[in-house]
Amino acid sequence: MRQGALVVISGFAGAGKGTLVKELMKRYDNYALSVSMTTRSPRPGEKEGESYFFVTKEQFEKTIEENGFIEYAQYVGNYYGTPRAYVEEQMRSGKDVILEIEIQGAHKVRKLYPDAILIFVTPPSAQILKERLTGRGTETAEVIKKRMDRAAQESEGIEDYDYIAVNDDIETCVTNVRGMIEASHFRPALNEEFISQVRADLEKMATE
Repeated sequence: MRQGALVVISGFAGAGKGTLVKELMKRYDNYALSVSMTTRSPRPGEKEGESYFFVTKEQFEKTIEENGFIEYAQYVGNYYGTPRAYVEEQMRSGKDVILEIEIQGAHKVRKLYPDAILIFVTPPSAQILKERLTGRGTETAEVIKKRMDRAAQESEGIEDYDYIAVNDDIETCVTNVRGMIEASHFRPALNEEFISQVRADLEKMATE
């Protein structure tokens, strides 16, 4: 059984990373989605335990004290965090675990899991990003401005990612991201047992 990969998917708010992740989960059975914990309020249609674990600030900070997160961060006044135990259990079982997290959290994951694959999702242009945020109809003009300001800051960290996924057409984006994840399984870091076996066999043959 192959070791599962840890896949971090980040992107600007409004880039469509949530839709991308839903499509990946729907189409392929070798992925496990890590459900994040947050202190923000649920949006229409979001479900407890599926979209997020919605908790109070006090509950979140208690989990921090118990070292229960792989990473956590604050974003637009709310906490977001990735529970540790579930992620590691799924990877051991051979599942590729997808984390949909913000750029701050992605950097923390990279430090803890250097072999994680980091994918940044972006729309084709800044103008389309603003149009998507406005089209949601769920946020005030003030919040949209904060998200655009935040996007400008996040753009400075895109080079730290392994891949960029431009989400212009969702079908194309899903196909491209699937290819990125599958390619990651051929990296030497995820094939140490195989490499060791080949090396041992070669050394044995060299002495015969």
